[in-house]
Amino acid sequence: MKVLKDIIYKVALTEVVGATDIRISDVQFDSRKVKDGCLFIAVSGTQTDGHKYIDQCIEKGAVAILCEKMPEKYHKGVTYLCAKDSAEALGIVASNYYNQPSTHIKLIGITGTNGKTTTATLLFKMFRGLGYKVGLISTVQNQINDQVIPAIHTTPDALELNKVLAEMVAQGCSYCFMEVSSHAVVQRRIAGISFTGGVFTNITHDHLDFHKTFDEYIKAKKRFFDELTSSAFALVNKDDSHGMVMLQNTKAKKKTFSLKNSADYKCKIMESTLAGLVLTIDGREIWTKLIGEFNAYNLLGIYATAVLLGENKEDVLKVLSSLEAVEGRFQYIKSPNGTIGIVDYAHTPDALENVLATINDVRTPKEKIITVVGCGGDRDKTKRPVMASIACEKSDKVILTSDNPRSEDPASIIQEMEKGVNPVHKKKALTIVDRREAIKAACHMAEKGDIILLAGKGHEKYQEIKGVKYPFDDMEILTENLKTLQS
Repeated sequence: MKVLKDIIYKVALTEVVGATDIRISDVQFDSRKVKDGCLFIAVSGTQTDGHKYIDQCIEKGAVAILCEKMPEKYHKGVTYLCAKDSAEALGIVASNYYNQPSTHIKLIGITGTNGKTTTATLLFKMFRGLGYKVGLISTVQNQINDQVIPAIHTTPDALELNKVLAEMVAQGCSYCFMEVSSHAVVQRRIAGISFTGGVFTNITHDHLDFHKTFDEYIKAKKRFFDELTSSAFALVNKDDSHGMVMLQNTKAKKKTFSLKNSADYKCKIMESTLAGLVLTIDGREIWTKLIGEFNAYNLLGIYATAVLLGENKEDVLKVLSSLEAVEGRFQYIKSPNGTIGIVDYAHTPDALENVLATINDVRTPKEKIITVVGCGGDRDKTKRPVMASIACEKSDKVILTSDNPRSEDPASIIQEMEKGVNPVHKKKALTIVDRREAIKAACHMAEKGDIILLAGKGHEKYQEIKGVKYPFDDMEILTENLKTLQS
């Protein structure tokens, strides 16, 4: 139980009707979860408006209501609080309710279009390797030391986020590494959260279904850095054209990393093969199992973050060289006949281009690249022809197929992708709507030593069609089909 006046501390209220010294048993913004003694926060969301359910919540036992628009009629014995932004208020209340957990742990937020999951996950693994108790909040999973908690969103809602952070604190975690999505920034899921540092990987074409314009997308990422305090650090990829934009208004200590420009932290690729990378980081040479230039950026960002957190450089490099690929991120296997299969989450034009550029850099002239790629339904449609264009430009054979069609017709999505296929590439591209059959076809088309890339779904263990999530694992299906190839 908490006292209401304690959990609304620092919330910008415009009006209060009723007592604030009452006891609160729970905080909810989902009317279906309201119970006796609850504070209900009415948030105007993208799907529904919580203000519609205020009376219903009071009937279910809510003793306090926090909203943006005061109701016309008040219920006796219920306290009403009005705030300019109830989503912002929810974040602050959630932090207070769980005893401000982000102030009791070193929390690092990682944002950007690509590389967030790899950076956050490998930082988690690194600090575990350095002997710390650590938490992870990512697209793939949330984790408290060895305890795995399934992830629902890239960034949890404010209540769930603070609950997880509080559990990390209770279990003695010193650090938490967290993906911060642009959605979470705009929807104020991170309001009230105290970050020790922020990391920017890159920004490319994505999520325009939500942000509408690329400029709005950039502003969402930038807002995360704008809100960092002077005691935090802001680390950005200087080679990205928007990297320095992220630092323009931040109060945090400004730090940069780069492969191509002068920066606080530098890295050079000495050797790049399908076996891994040889890198020189801050003048020290290491070998790593990760593959490709994009992973060189990820590793450099991880190294810089660890050093900024006060870790010994030699210890960091030692653990860095032992790190392995994150599930669904350039994860590869070999068939009996030497054909290589790669599963990657690349679902943006830039990510797909990076993965295919990496494969092209390390393959021999005899090895063909066969790419299986689709685009998600109910998401940014403008990238569909671009994805197909990149796949055809940088592959020898392309199979356009389904990703997660969601509520859309998968054949219609593929038709939009086909608009990006240059006439000179028509012969190398074919369409197979069923993703399982597309993967099977790619394996049958492959000859000894060829490279098959399955792009878009990565770690996902499902395919979403018409509101239903069916079991589907790219790596599992690829492995089954590669086993049938003769050596």
